[in-house]
Amino acid sequence: MLIRTVRMVFQMDKVDEFLQNFNQYKFSIRNFPGCHHLELWQDENHKNIFTTYSFWTDENSLDQYRDSELFKSVWRITKPLFSEKPMAFSQKKLEEVG
Repeated sequence: MLIRTVRMVFQMDKVDEFLQNFNQYKFSIRNFPGCHHLELWQDENHKNIFTTYSFWTDENSLDQYRDSELFKSVWRITKPLFSEKPMAFSQKKLEEVG
């Protein structure tokens, strides 16, 4: 399982536009083949900073999403709203301490 986090910083006046776009596409993203989980987080102190947290079957599944028309549609709207370049990380869980 691949865990993907993407940290995004938006222009303050574009936050609502981002949220509207995310809400429009969130179920399509979550139901994309290979996506098993999707969350959106907002920074507690900086309301224009968001992180997506998602689980993918593997790197290939994520690549298929990034090459899809769905991703291109989402990204076309999202990209101009950034105030900084997004930072993406792919990880795997090594251990969970209960």
